[in-house]
Amino acid sequence: MRHRDNVFRYLDRMTPARRWIGVRCIQADAATGAGLNVAVKKKGDCMRNRFLIVWVWLFLCPLSVDYKGDEAGSHLAQILLAAPAIAAGFALILTGPRITGHSRLRKLVGAGLCLTLAGSAITQLFQQNEIGNYLRVLLPFALFYLGYVVACHAWDAKRIAQFERILFYAMSVSLVFSFVNGMMESANLAEVRFRIVSPTLLALQAMLMHEFVISRRFGKIALLVFAGTVLVELFSVTRSLAIGTVLLFIYATWLGASSTWRLFTSAMRATVVAAIIAATAIGAASLVPEVAAHWTQRVYAAKTSETGMDPTTVTRLAEMRDQYDQVTASPGSLLVGMGYGHWYRYSPTYLWALAGQMTAADFYAIRDWGAGHNFWVYQLYSGGLLFGLGLPAAILYAAFRGSMAYRRWRRVAPDMPFLPVMGRALMMVMSLLAMSIGGNPLGPRFSGLVFGFGLGLLVACYARLSQAAPARRRARYAGVAPAAHVVEVGRAADLPSPFGRRPDPRLTDGRFS
Repeated sequence: MRHRDNVFRYLDRMTPARRWIGVRCIQADAATGAGLNVAVKKKGDCMRNRFLIVWVWLFLCPLSVDYKGDEAGSHLAQILLAAPAIAAGFALILTGPRITGHSRLRKLVGAGLCLTLAGSAITQLFQQNEIGNYLRVLLPFALFYLGYVVACHAWDAKRIAQFERILFYAMSVSLVFSFVNGMMESANLAEVRFRIVSPTLLALQAMLMHEFVISRRFGKIALLVFAGTVLVELFSVTRSLAIGTVLLFIYATWLGASSTWRLFTSAMRATVVAAIIAATAIGAASLVPEVAAHWTQRVYAAKTSETGMDPTTVTRLAEMRDQYDQVTASPGSLLVGMGYGHWYRYSPTYLWALAGQMTAADFYAIRDWGAGHNFWVYQLYSGGLLFGLGLPAAILYAAFRGSMAYRRWRRVAPDMPFLPVMGRALMMVMSLLAMSIGGNPLGPRFSGLVFGFGLGLLVACYARLSQAAPARRRARYAGVAPAAHVVEVGRAADLPSPFGRRPDPRLTDGRFS
C-alpha cells in the first residue's frame, strides 16, 4: 500500500507519455475496485438484513437496566440481562462486514486487549483465586472486548447511525433507571449518592458534548438529557464526576478547533454548554438546599477532619497502596499480577489519616475483591507487568492517534465520510479516561460494553479513513470515484444523525459554514 502511494506521489514528475500510462493503470484499478483496501461491503449488504436491528437492540439495551445486587442474593436476574447481550454480540460479529487491508492501530489495540484477557487466565492458574470472584470481575472486561469487536467492522453508514441512536437510548435509560432505583432504596441523599449515578454518565455527556461543541447541533431532547446528567451529577456530590465533565468540556473545545480562529469559535459555542451546567446547578441548589450543603461539606472535607486530609481520598490511597504492596511482594506477582477477583484491603500505612473517621476495627475489617477504584493501579495489580499494561497502553495509544488524526483530517478534508462518527467515538474513549479519575470504568458490566463499543468505532473509523485518503488521491488522478467507498466522498454532512433527525449540512462537522 505504501509503495503504491509513492507511485502516485511521483506521477507529476513523470514525462507526459509515462504519466498517461500510469493514469490508465490507475483508472482500471479504480473502476474495478481491485487493490483499494478500503472497507469493502460484503455481498448481500448488512442493511438488507431486516432482522439485524433486533440483534442491535438486544446487544445494547438489556444491560442498561443492570444493577449491583446483594452478594448473598440470587444473581439470576443479572445473568438474564447479560446473556442476551452476549448472544447478540456474537450474532453481530458473524454478520458484520469485515474491514480489509492493513491497519497498525487495529492490530495494536486488538493485541493489547487479547493480551489482557488471555493473560488473566494464565494469572488465574498461578494464583488460584475463587472462580466465582474471578468470573464476575472478568465479565465486564470480556464485554469490553465483545463491544470492541462488534464495532470494529465495516458497517454501513445507516447501520452505524442505528447503532449510535440505540446506544443513546440505552445510556439514557441507564441514566433514569440508576437514579430512580437509587432513590427508591433510600431518601437520604448521603446514603444513595453512590447508587444514583449511571456507569455511563460521562459517556452520555461526551456524546452530547460532541453534538453541542463540535457539530453545533442543539436539539431539544439532547439539551434535556444533558441537563439531566448534570442534575444527577449534582445530586451524587461526586467531585471526580465534576472534574471529568470539565475535562471533557475542555477536550471537546480543543478537538473541534483545527486553528486559532476555530478555537475561539469553538470556545464561544462551549459557553452554551457552560450556561446549561450553571443554570442546572443554580436550579438544583435553589430547589434542594441540601445539595449545596453536601457539596460544601465535600469541598471542605479536608479542613474539617482531624488529620487535615480528605477521608475519601485517604481510603482510595490506602486501597491503591495495598494493591501495590501485594503485587510487588515477589518477582512472580510483579510479573503476572494477582489476578481478577483477588482479595485486597486498606493499607495500615494510612490508618492514622482516618483518625476520628473510622475505628481500627472497622479499618481492618474492610476487604474486597472487586475491580477497585483506580483503573490504572488495578490493571497492574491484576495483570502485573506482563499482562496488565496491554489494555491501558492500547486505550491511550488509540486516543492519541485518533485525536491527532481527527484534527488533521478535520482541517484538510472536513467532508471525509465517517469523520463525525469518529469524533463521537473519540469523545466516548476520552470519557473512559475521565471516569478513571474516581473509579474503574470497567467495573460495571454495562459501562464495559459501552466503552468497548466506543473504542471499536474509533479504531474502525480510523482504519477506514486512513485507507480512504489514498483512494481520494487515486480518484483525483483517475477522474473517477473509487468503487469501494461505502459513503460517497463529500457527503459526510448527509449522514443521518444519531439523535433522530437529519443534520443541517451547514452546521455539521462534515462541513463548515
